[in-house]
Amino acid sequence: MKRDRQQQEILGEAVRNAFLKLDPRIQWKNPVMFIVFLGAILVAVLAVRAFMAGNTQEGWFDLHIDLWLWFTVLFANFAEAVAEGRGKAQAESLRKARKSLQAKKIKADGSFEIVGSEAIRKGDIVLVEAGDTIPNDGEVIEGMASVDESAVTGESAPVIRESGGDKSSVTGGTKVLSDWIKVRVTTNPGETFLDRMIGLVEGAKRQKTPNEIALTLLLVGLTIIFLFAVVTLEPFAIYSGTVISVTALVALLVCLIPTTIGGLLSAIGIAGMDRLLGRNVLAMSGRAVEAAGDVNVLLLDKTGTITLGNRMATEFIPATGITAGELADAAQLASLADETPEGRSIVVLAKEKYGLRERDLTHLQAEFIPFTAQTRMSGIDIVDARIRKGSMEAMQNYVSELGGAFPAEVRSACENIAHQGGTPLVVAKDKQVLGVIYLKDIVKGGIKERFSELRKMGIKTIMITGDNQLTAAAIAAEAGVDDFLAEATPEAKLKMIRSYQQQGMLVAMTGDGTNDAPALAQADVGVAMNSGTQAA
Repeated sequence: MKRDRQQQEILGEAVRNAFLKLDPRIQWKNPVMFIVFLGAILVAVLAVRAFMAGNTQEGWFDLHIDLWLWFTVLFANFAEAVAEGRGKAQAESLRKARKSLQAKKIKADGSFEIVGSEAIRKGDIVLVEAGDTIPNDGEVIEGMASVDESAVTGESAPVIRESGGDKSSVTGGTKVLSDWIKVRVTTNPGETFLDRMIGLVEGAKRQKTPNEIALTLLLVGLTIIFLFAVVTLEPFAIYSGTVISVTALVALLVCLIPTTIGGLLSAIGIAGMDRLLGRNVLAMSGRAVEAAGDVNVLLLDKTGTITLGNRMATEFIPATGITAGELADAAQLASLADETPEGRSIVVLAKEKYGLRERDLTHLQAEFIPFTAQTRMSGIDIVDARIRKGSMEAMQNYVSELGGAFPAEVRSACENIAHQGGTPLVVAKDKQVLGVIYLKDIVKGGIKERFSELRKMGIKTIMITGDNQLTAAAIAAEAGVDDFLAEATPEAKLKMIRSYQQQGMLVAMTGDGTNDAPALAQADVGVAMNSGTQAA
């Protein structure tokens, strides 16, 4: 329904723009249709003269021809307007996302009021709780929270944001997953991250494809040839004593010149765009659909494109003296109430690998401990034990406070997992460390073979990710891409795309976050993965 409504809006705007494009300053950019445009004006003048002279038969003939000429021009304008409307819809969707954000603005008496993000000004303080979206860029001045920044960085793993230090900066459009923070806004409306994304989308320049340039030159050449051919018919007619009206000559010229190709080029592109859109491929202009077949470089956002998008448990690594089954049993218990993809994957892995089924927790007097940004761990308290899972640093502090020791082999396992691009999750029962859960960003099945096929076709594949160099290198090697760009920002993506385009290459870009919107707009072909960004 939402897509249908957007299509109707684009078509309605295209009808209006079809008439606005009758401006001669716009028409002359398409030589073939400019000839038709001039012919429509000339025949309209002739029709008026015929009616004024009382020659109604000739006048109706001229009017009939003129209506078809204007219809041809307007249809070509309409097709072009639809193609342009799709690109403009990207920036507009980002504007709507910005306007829809609500904020809890803190008043002088400590209470808060709900206001739109456009009413927030630099220096205002807002409260952002679990489930809320941060309305504007700012600095955390109080509290600590887990924040999903995937819309900004493209990285699925949440990050901790707290007051003080280098982890206090937050970006408008990101979402708080747990706890709460108070944010002092540092930007005014029009200066936020989303505004910067809109500016980058609207400022993106799209190059013409080689096929489009060659076809344009061919159409111009054919138009000139047939124009001379039609002009010479009048002297021959006079010589043979035959009268040919100017309207008939104009109609003949329009029929001879490649009007159909010139007028329907955008319409053909739109038909191709609709077919591609059904496969989540966005051609960035109606005339550049053929770019999908001429792509030289394919840039792929890692999270959700090359990988599944969520970290999944792949292995239980027990500490000395602990069996893998014991570690899996404790890890599953600690994850039964964890609704995150990571938590669910731990339960599934324990069930599939060690046959551990869901158990009745009533007699265990279980109390689940949710994850918080302060503790950076979660778990369960049962009748005779406390089981926790969390990051290495958090679990090291937890065990130390209880008087336990953190095994050297567990620390080494955590470091090895990190070097391989994974995420270690330590499990402890009371003050004893049981081992490590290996969380991994899973590369999609068959992706390496697909990249190999693209390489044979002469297409270079480049992975783009917000991960650090070490993690990016590990995943790039596993996926089999030709190159990668780590710690990528929206500006870095644009710079890379423009660099390849300046070398005469056609670039395709895949993405699924708001941070990918400018790159999708700059690329010759954009591919929206999964649910994608609103701009996609």
